[in-house]
Amino acid sequence: MCRETKREPAWVSAIRLAFLRGQVDVDGVMEEANLPAGYERTVRDVLSTMADRRLLEPAGETGERYVPGPVLIESDRFELDYSKASDGGAHRWHSSG
Repeated sequence: MCRETKREPAWVSAIRLAFLRGQVDVDGVMEEANLPAGYERTVRDVLSTMADRRLLEPAGETGERYVPGPVLIESDRFELDYSKASDGGAHRWHSSG
């Protein structure tokens, strides 16, 4: 996260939303990444690239919403030690195990 602007890369927000909410869209990434208006096209490009790389899969007919793709799902690690992870940000969830 950029400390000066309290923003993070769109792809980081997209991954977090994919895991925590099960779906990703432009508005959700804009809000999660704290991006100002005007970055919608960039976020669409990021999501499209992530879909091309199979991190996300398009859901629905409009192509505006995505769900976790096979690469993202298969990359999940369930036996990691999060005891020393930061309390804020992407590491705040707990391992189920």
